[in-house]
Amino acid sequence: MLTEAPAAPARNPTRIALVLVVGMIMATLDQTIVNVAIHRLSAEFHADLHTIQWVATGYSLALGAVVPTSAWLVGRVGAKRLYLLAIAAFAVGSVLAGLAWNIESLIAFRLVQGASGGLLMPVGMTILLRAAGPERLGQLMSTLGLAILVGPLLGPVIGGYLIDEVSWRWMFFINLPLGVLVLVLVSRVVPDDAPEPARALDIRGLLLMSPGLALVIYGVTAAGEQSGFATPAVLIPLLAGAGLIAAFVRRSLRVPVPLLDLRVLGNRTTGTSAVLLAVFAGGYFGSMLLLPLYFQVVRGESALVAGALGIPFALASGATMQVAGRLIDRIPPGRYLPASITVALTGFVLFIVQLDADAPYWALGLTMVLMGAGGGGTLMPVMTTATRPLSREQQPAGSTVLNMISTTAMAVGTAVASVTLGALLPVTGGLQALHAMAPDQRADLAPALAEAFQHTYLIAPVLIGLALVPALLLPRRRVTESHAGR
Repeated sequence: MLTEAPAAPARNPTRIALVLVVGMIMATLDQTIVNVAIHRLSAEFHADLHTIQWVATGYSLALGAVVPTSAWLVGRVGAKRLYLLAIAAFAVGSVLAGLAWNIESLIAFRLVQGASGGLLMPVGMTILLRAAGPERLGQLMSTLGLAILVGPLLGPVIGGYLIDEVSWRWMFFINLPLGVLVLVLVSRVVPDDAPEPARALDIRGLLLMSPGLALVIYGVTAAGEQSGFATPAVLIPLLAGAGLIAAFVRRSLRVPVPLLDLRVLGNRTTGTSAVLLAVFAGGYFGSMLLLPLYFQVVRGESALVAGALGIPFALASGATMQVAGRLIDRIPPGRYLPASITVALTGFVLFIVQLDADAPYWALGLTMVLMGAGGGGTLMPVMTTATRPLSREQQPAGSTVLNMISTTAMAVGTAVASVTLGALLPVTGGLQALHAMAPDQRADLAPALAEAFQHTYLIAPVLIGLALVPALLLPRRRVTESHAGR
């Protein structure tokens, strides 16, 4: 009887999936709330856009740095215990972020949130795979996709209300009761598991990758502050970061058990999909920072209204993501992905064309539907396309590499967008100067501010358009199972 007890919950993997969704919703809520809060945090801490964007970028960097260690940690700690620890750490990091006394402490506590939040998806997938088996994983993955739908849909609205009516600190404090709820549910529903012998952790690779990415993004940010790249403050971190990343790539291709097995990119379809993912995610996610700022800075809306106006984007993205996985199973990627990317590209171009100080919200909302539908219809199918030709043994490594590419592109895209906007704002002093202006002064500046956002938004369609090139190189016929992995 003792050996059969843990198996009872595993016979209902849907219940386990729903519990895991609650934990993932907590993380996605937090990410989307912060985008709405950037304007308020800039005023609260008297920080310019180059600095305040690290609240979002630092989270993404920490998230990406911890993803490659998830398999090693599962082996050392156990999947259920690690998931519980990640939820607890995320809740503690959230409380500390809510107690932040300056911008430096807030960024530091966001790193804690990112490091713990980065474990939720890979560890959750491990728990689900063990409970359901690979034959039911595809069906249950759509359940996990609810987190991607619910978080971005509710996060900006809940966050906007808390920021406007309560305090910005409560957008972090709200994670404490959510975290306690998830801890209770996971403890009761998810079956226990024991740690297993883990492979060695490539510590040297980790020490090369994480600082390398951080230095590159710091260099990009410094370029905005220095108004160019031809200064030591910019070139030194950029070159040092590039050197560390090059050393990491060289090591990953040579050691038997690397932190990231980049050799999976040698498969033509996987490598092409990875390039597509990098450029598309850089443009798509990089623009996420701009939308709530446009509504608050140019149109003078509150955080709550800015969050609500982004609902068409989030709803279209999440809803499309629910059906995109089924479509990519039926339509060859070389035919499906160019179409979905074109939808996103069309949405961004139409959005930018009408982006001024007086654009009607209903028209912006219609173009946001296209933007979100194209993004939601592209991201998961790209991941599926990239991992499908890999052998079963290679797929975990492939999934880790692709998640790392996505989070890195998100961090770089966010940094580039913030630097570009900061450089184009028509006032000396950036957001801080705008905070100090009277409402009528800001109204007079609205057309020039809208133009700055319009030009910054051009980054997204340029990168999304470039993603069409690798998309057109993907297979235009369905690949049979017998050819997988070749």
